[in-house]
This record gives sequence, C-alpha cells and structure tokens, in this order.
Amino acid sequence: MSDSALILSVGFAVLLVVGVPFAIALLLVTAAVLVVADIEPILLAQTLIAGTQSFSLLAIPFFMLAGEIMSAGGLSQRLIRVADVLVRHLPGGMGHVTVVSACIFAAISGSAPATTAAIGAILIPAMVARGYDKAFATALAVSAGVLGPLIPPSIAAVIWGVIAEQSIARLFMAGVGPGLLLAAALMVIAWVHAVRHGIPREARARWPEIRAALSEGKWALAAPAIVLGGIYGGAFTPTEAAIVSCIYSLLVGVFIEKRLTVRQMPEVIGKAMRITAVVMFIIAASSGFGWLVAQEQLAPRLAAWLSEGISERWMMLMLVNVFLFLISAVMDEIAVMVILGPLMIALAQKFGIDPIHFGSIIVTNVAIGMAAPPIGYCLFVGMAISGLSLGAVSRAIWPMVLAMLVVLMLTTYVPAFSLWLPGLVYRP
Repeated sequence: MSDSALILSVGFAVLLVVGVPFAIALLLVTAAVLVVADIEPILLAQTLIAGTQSFSLLAIPFFMLAGEIMSAGGLSQRLIRVADVLVRHLPGGMGHVTVVSACIFAAISGSAPATTAAIGAILIPAMVARGYDKAFATALAVSAGVLGPLIPPSIAAVIWGVIAEQSIARLFMAGVGPGLLLAAALMVIAWVHAVRHGIPREARARWPEIRAALSEGKWALAAPAIVLGGIYGGAFTPTEAAIVSCIYSLLVGVFIEKRLTVRQMPEVIGKAMRITAVVMFIIAASSGFGWLVAQEQLAPRLAAWLSEGISERWMMLMLVNVFLFLISAVMDEIAVMVILGPLMIALAQKFGIDPIHFGSIIVTNVAIGMAAPPIGYCLFVGMAISGLSLGAVSRAIWPMVLAMLVVLMLTTYVPAFSLWLPGLVYRP
C-alpha cells in the first residue's frame, strides 16, 4: 500500500476515532496526501469547487427551503389535521397520524431531519397527551422522519443520482415501494404498542369534520401533487421542481394561509441556509477525498478484495447491507454516499445489479442511518423536541430499527418493491 493510500485509509480512520468532525478529517487527509505525493495544492481548491458544481445539487437548498416555508406558513399543520381525521380512530390512532403525516410531508421536503422536526414538534406532545410513553412517541416521530429520503422527492436520491450518474426521477420512483413498506411497518408497531398499553381509541371523525379538514388542507395536499406530477409528467426536472415547491409554498403561506410574513423570511431562509451549508460542505470536502481515492484506485481494489471468495450475488448484497448499516450508524450519511460511492458502484457492476435497484438499496440504507443510534441526525432532532436523553430514545427506537432492517431486506432481495413503479412509467 502506498503512503497516499495509507493516509487516506488509516489516517482518516484515526482522525474519526479521536473525534475530528467528518468534513475536517476529509480536508486534513486530502491536504496531507497532496503534500506527501507532491501534488499541486491548487488541485484541492479546484476539486472542492467542482464537487458542488452540479445542477442537480441545486435541488438540495430549495427542497430544504420549501420544508421550512411550509412549517412556518402553517401548511404542515394542515397536513397533520388531514391525517388526523383519516386514521385517528384506528388502534394506535395518534401513532398512525404521525406516520401518515410524515408520508405527506416527505413528499414535499425530501429531508429526514426536516420531516422529523415538522411532525415531531406537533405530534410528540400530542401523543404524550393521549397516553403514549414520551420515549416511544419520540422514537416513532424519529422513525417516521426516515420516510423523508424514501418518499419522493428525496435529497438522498439526488445526491446518489449525481454520484452514480443515474436518472434522479427513476431513483425517486424507486423509493416509493420501500417508503410505503416502512410506513406500514411503523403503523403496525404503533398498533401493537397501543393495544399492549391499553391506549384508548379516538372517536371516528364524522363527514363534516373530514370535509372541513380536506377543504382547509387542499392547498397543502396540492403541493406534492404539483411537485411529483411535474417531475413524472416531464414538465420540469427535479431541480426545477424544488424551485416550484418553494414558490408555491411561499405564495400559499403569504397570500392564502396568511401565516407567513416578510419579517419571518430571514429566519426561515437562515434555517435552510444553515442546513444546506453543512450538507454542501461535506459534499465539497468529500469530492477532494474521492478524487484522490480514484487516483489511488482504492475503490476497485477494495471491491475486488471484498468480493474475493464471494460468487453469489445475495452474499455480496448482504455484505454491502451489513457494512453500510454499521458505517451509517457512526458516520454522516452524505459522506457515506460520496466517499463509498465508487466502491459500491464497482461492486454492483461486478455482480450485474440493476443500477436503479442498487440506488434504492443505498438510499434505504442511509435513510435508516439517520435514525439509528448513536449519531443519526433525526435522533438529535427528536431529542431536542422531547428533552429526552440519547439513551432513552435509543432504547425505545430499536423495534423501529428492526422493522427498517426488514424493509431493507425486502428491498434488497425482492427488486420488484423498488423497480415496479420505474418500470411502469418508463416502459421499454
């Protein structure tokens, strides 16, 4: 192994172990390799900039902003009320409301932390008031947030589409099956919890209440229809859809709901900018690291080493899933995709796996990582809302994580779950 390869692998691992932030660790090892290999330093600046210069990546800040505008403009509350009147009467009703609300909000924001924040702020206290344990309520809201990267549009799918050079629209559609499977699994968990703990059922909503909720929520419900309909109808690209989502949410929040004012906009934009800055900084730092990894041919070598002795596709997929689950639980999900993308793609190509199916597996894996202890982003959002410790939320979330792993296995070994919708829309 060359000195450069040693720094990129062992040096990076050591920095992470001692607690250096991911993006900083990436920059440090990249700079070290440039010095050791006597590479012109200007290349680092060029690769950092080049890593963020994809048109598709523009979807990230706009979807982030759309989610913030919807929350501030009152549209997320409308979506929750619609879900409430539809499913609250079932056993575990408020849990079902949480999951259904997350499905609808995910179809607008594309972000797991944004989905967790939007529904958790309202529904964690609501579930506790209905008799749910606070840790369970928090864990369910955190797990429902995972639907953000699965139900299209998906920021994770945008990033993977750029890395793997695959159709982002097809990757969006490939997330529908896993997303609906996970939603169903979480609703089963909510039902079992409610029955075991004797949580009383809510009264069934009568037609006048349902009609009123649908009427008040029609503008919020139209948002995902416009965004997804425009993408799949060919009216605009995923990036343009993100911009349309922002404009639509802004117009509705200001002129129809009238809950959003000009004075609120700096704060709303600031929140979206802070989250976007973190995401783009990681992508930029990862691009220089990834360039050096490609120069050293580490991905093909590691892929050959990992697959040595493995002749069956199912064994390779199991290895990928175990590896990604473990690494996503302790590493930033964006960095996982950017850094390990070349390796994963090399493995998929060697075993002849459909690239859209494989993209669905990758996105599902990193989505689970956003809720898996110890450092999932959604965990910390849920902790901030509920005031509980990481240990309390982690203990309550393991049944949900196991359900996510079941969904991951079905997505991995039953390709139809992710490929049926792309195959239906894009017929040969």
